[in-house]
Amino acid sequence: MSATLFDSHCHLEDERFAGEVEAVLERMRAVGVGRCILAGSDLDTSARIAELTNAHPNVYGVVGVHPHDAKTWTEDTLPRLTDLLAQTRIVGIGEIGLDYHYDLSPRAVQREVFVRQLEFAYEKKVPAVFHVREAHGEVTEIFRERKNRLPGGVLHCFTGSAESAREYLTMGFYISFSGSVTFKNAHHLQEAARYVPLDRLLVETDSPYLAPVPMRGQRNEPAYVRYVAQTVAEIKVVPLETLIAQTTANVETLYGLPREP
Repeated sequence: MSATLFDSHCHLEDERFAGEVEAVLERMRAVGVGRCILAGSDLDTSARIAELTNAHPNVYGVVGVHPHDAKTWTEDTLPRLTDLLAQTRIVGIGEIGLDYHYDLSPRAVQREVFVRQLEFAYEKKVPAVFHVREAHGEVTEIFRERKNRLPGGVLHCFTGSAESAREYLTMGFYISFSGSVTFKNAHHLQEAARYVPLDRLLVETDSPYLAPVPMRGQRNEPAYVRYVAQTVAEIKVVPLETLIAQTTANVETLYGLPREP
C-alpha cells in the first residue's frame, strides 16, 4: 500500500469550517490525504482543537498562543495548556513565535510569550510549531541563546530564504512549505524548497488560508495539500510517491506518531 499524504498544519477549528468538518475530512481522505494536524492560536481555538481530535481519530493537534494573541496571555494560560497537552492526540505546542508584519501584540509581549512557551515545550519534551514573519533574525537569536534548551520543532508555512532555512536546519528543526510555494513569483521559496533535504521537509495547507495554485483565491482545505506536494516534488525532481512517503514519515518522527500501516 502506498503512503498517504499528511497535512502537517491546518485550522479546521476556524469558523469558516463550521458545520463542515466531517465533509472536509471526507474530501481529504478521498484524495489520499490520510491525516492532519490542527494548530491553535489561543486558548479558545486550542480547546476546540482538543474536541476535534477526540472526535476524529485521523486528526491530531498542537495547542498554544500565536504571536497575534500574545496580549491575551495570563497566569492561567500555562495551566490550561498543560491540561490540553495531557489529551491523547494533542502532540505539541503551537503555533508560537514572532510576527512583526502585523504587530497585533506588542513586540516585547510577543517575545516574552514565545520564550515562555518555548521553555514549556522543552520541559514537556514535546515539539513546537513556529510562526515567524519578518522576524527571522530575532527568532534565530532566541534559538541561539537557548541552544541547549530547545525542543524539537518545525518552521511552519516557511517564508524565509534558503539561508534562513540553513540556520534552522543546523538547529535541528524541520521546514514546512504551504501553498505559497506554488505561487508563480515565489522564487525565493522555491529555492528554499530545493535546498531543504527531503528528510527535514514537511508539507501543509495552513487552511483556510493560502490556497495553492490551481485553487488560489478559494477557501483552502486539507485535500489541497496534494498540490503543494506535487509542486515540491517537481522542484526537487523526485517522484511524487517518494516525496509523499518521506514527508509523512517526517511528521510521524517529529511528533512521535504511529507509523502508517
